[in-house]
Amino acid sequence: MAATDPTFNIHYSSQVLHDQPAKLMTSIKKLAESPGITFIPPTYTYTNNPHDDLAALIDTESSIPTVDFSLLTSGTPQQRSQAIHDLGKACQDWGFFLVINHGVPESLMKAILDGSQGFFDLTEEEKHEFEGKHVLDPIRCGTSFNASVDKVMFWRDFLKVFVYPEFHFPTKPAGFSELALEYCKRTRQVTRELLKGISESLGLEAGNLEKFLNVESGLQIFIANLYPPCPQPELALGMPPHSDHGLLTLLIQNGINGLQVQHKGKWVNVNAMPNSFLVNTGDHLEIFSNGKYRSNIHRAVLTNKATRISLATPTGPSLETVVTPAPELINNENRKPAYIGMKYKDYLELQQSSLLDGKSILDRVRVSNSE
Repeated sequence: MAATDPTFNIHYSSQVLHDQPAKLMTSIKKLAESPGITFIPPTYTYTNNPHDDLAALIDTESSIPTVDFSLLTSGTPQQRSQAIHDLGKACQDWGFFLVINHGVPESLMKAILDGSQGFFDLTEEEKHEFEGKHVLDPIRCGTSFNASVDKVMFWRDFLKVFVYPEFHFPTKPAGFSELALEYCKRTRQVTRELLKGISESLGLEAGNLEKFLNVESGLQIFIANLYPPCPQPELALGMPPHSDHGLLTLLIQNGINGLQVQHKGKWVNVNAMPNSFLVNTGDHLEIFSNGKYRSNIHRAVLTNKATRISLATPTGPSLETVVTPAPELINNENRKPAYIGMKYKDYLELQQSSLLDGKSILDRVRVSNSE
């Protein structure tokens, strides 16, 4: 058959992905680079949940809020107060915002994206060294989200590494680990300052959130994502609609857009400003705030024109911390806890081992009729 025949392409693509030795992971990058591929394998065709019909609409009018980090850390008292107000409003209205003037060198941000590209350019055999076996392994790379349980595969390769409180990292490519160590240190500093501002925006002391959730020894993860060109981007997804575990996730990308956030029942395309961080709130900030600051649902859409690389650094409590709503918020606002406590490690393992579906894991700890 000719290479333009859909049957040929689907059959060939499926073989590329699945007809490999059992012990050797095959990346979506290799599939996307298959000669003559013009159709995706059926296992990558994503069908929207019928309950998400409203979310199929694209919002082109809304403007994503921006937070000036420098006003939080070095502004006048009045400027800092305004920045804290803006931060709280962004968390409450969107669960997503852009951070500018954060002090992380643009050269470091570019270098870590280049290093991530270098990792994905390793041979399949080299990447297999870091494949990992369990969702809580400190170094793990693979394809889709969790290929062992995903009913639909996602057009994505990933590298996930636990980088704090203990730093782990792949030994290849050369120099990547050293870049990551510095980048993660700098992003952790930014995250902790943002969390202080968020704590104050909730009417608490600046250090209350960090202390209650043991953020000083909290988990930080380095997640590099590769989304190669997809021959049928309208049929597949890079990542399905989901919220993140943890407190805050900082994200940068290589200039190729693809992130969409959900806002008032519609999807908003995120067009990142140069040298900015994209920040979304996580499930454990929703729990801590007793539902005042909702975790943001987002997804990754695809293009057939270019490879998108994104780099996320989520920060959460310490793994052994049982996360509950802040007692002060319960007492001060005379409200019942809207969530039951669960150890962060158990929540993380549950989410990473399950199908990724909106807020399905958060719903398990939500108290019925709490609102």
